[in-house]
Amino acid sequence: MTLTPVNSGWIEVICGSMFSGKTEELIRRLRRAQIAQMSIAIFKPKIDSRFSEGHIVSHNHIKMESHIIDEPNDILDIAKEHEVIGIDEAQFFDNSLINTCKELAKSGKRVVVAGLDTDYRGLPFGPMPAIMCEADYLDKLRAICVKCGNPASYTQRTSSDSGQVVIGELDKYEARCRNCFQAPRED
Repeated sequence: MTLTPVNSGWIEVICGSMFSGKTEELIRRLRRAQIAQMSIAIFKPKIDSRFSEGHIVSHNHIKMESHIIDEPNDILDIAKEHEVIGIDEAQFFDNSLINTCKELAKSGKRVVVAGLDTDYRGLPFGPMPAIMCEADYLDKLRAICVKCGNPASYTQRTSSDSGQVVIGELDKYEARCRNCFQAPRED
């Protein structure tokens, strides 16, 4: 049985590899909050313009309107009027996301954060490890390995790009299990 805090805010984190359904799960939770007549606000980083500038969009094209922001502090003013705050692609923010989420939760907000827990090298990504530690509720989703069909927790980069942040989809990434994942060689 899951207990929900009373007269308190909290932080929920949805993490996993690419293609594991993080954004879809975020949208599902936010839609349920809307059904419960709760006011919601959704945020995503400016860097993520893959599908739509004004929406968060899942890989199966389910979408919800969102605010595009440069930094986590931008959330605070808009969030004042809302009960549930959704944050997608959290790995692209800096570590100030942690204090923003804590402040929102302390002020009684339900904060739902989705993001990649590791990068294409299999290493912790951005503020995700710390926000996972702050989470009251934590869900790690898995995709399906494109090589063998096992549950996949890794994001394999298939392009020759070398930066940590390379925006892309199936053109640059695949979901892989632990056995099929190949970390890039250090040069």
